[in-house]
Amino acid sequence: AEYMGKKYPVEYTESMNTVLRQELIRFNKLTSVIRSSLVNLLKAIKGLVVMSADLEDVFNSMLVGRQPSMWQAKSYPSLKPLGGYVKDLLERLKFLSDWIDNGAPSTFWISGFYFTQSFLTGVAQNFARKYTIPIDHLGFEYDVLEEEHEMEEAPEDGCYVRGLFIEGARWDRSSMVIGESLPKILFDTMPVIMCRPGKKRDFKAKPVYDCPVYKTSARRGILSTTGHSTNFVMWTALPSDRPQSHWVNRGVAMLCQLDD
Repeated sequence: AEYMGKKYPVEYTESMNTVLRQELIRFNKLTSVIRSSLVNLLKAIKGLVVMSADLEDVFNSMLVGRQPSMWQAKSYPSLKPLGGYVKDLLERLKFLSDWIDNGAPSTFWISGFYFTQSFLTGVAQNFARKYTIPIDHLGFEYDVLEEEHEMEEAPEDGCYVRGLFIEGARWDRSSMVIGESLPKILFDTMPVIMCRPGKKRDFKAKPVYDCPVYKTSARRGILSTTGHSTNFVMWTALPSDRPQSHWVNRGVAMLCQLDD
C-alpha cells in the first residue's frame, strides 16, 4: 500500500491512479479469501481444524469443477467453470501487475476490471478535469479500429480498449460495420475500440446500433449500492448499415467474457 501510494498517488489530473488502487483493493480481498479457504481446507482434510459447511462447499465445488459460493461472494461476475475461472483470474492479476510495473497500458483490457464502470468514469473524469467541463455533460463516442490486439501508443484523450466479444452478430472487417453471424459461429471477437469522450450535445447523429455491453452472457444483474448494475456496463454505438430493430430482433450484445 505504501509503495502504491508513492508510485501512483491520488492526483486531481490522473483518475486512473485511483481506479488502479480501488481495483487492487477488490482483488486483494478476493485472493485473500481464496488463499485462506484453500489453506484451511488442507488443514481440515488433515484433521487439524473442523470441516465447516463453507469448507465442505469449497471441497464439493472443486470435485465438480464449480466456483465455490464462498469465492463468488467476493468475486466479480463470472459464469466460467472452476478451471476457466482460475485461468481468467490469473490473467486479470497479470494485467494489474503489468500496470503497476510498467505504468498504464496503451490499450486497456476492459474485461480485466472488477468494476468496469469505475474505469469508464475515470476516463471521463480525466477529460472533464483537463478541459473544465461538467462530467454530466459528457458522453462517449466509439470508433472500432482495424488493429486487433494492441495499439502502440495511448491516445491524447479517451482510451483504447480490447477484449470484447459480440454475440448475435459479427464485426465485418471489410466494410467496418456490424454484419450477420457466420453459420455455426456464436461469438466474434471485436478489434480494439477507441472510447472518445466529448460533449453529448456536439455528437452528430450517425447510422449506428446502440449495442449493450454486459460482463457475462447472463445479461441480467442487480443494482448495487453505487446505482450501477452488477452485469450491464454501458451502451456502445456501433456503425451499422441496417436499422436498429434488425439487430434488436437478433439480441445482439457485446460481452466482456465468455462462459468457457
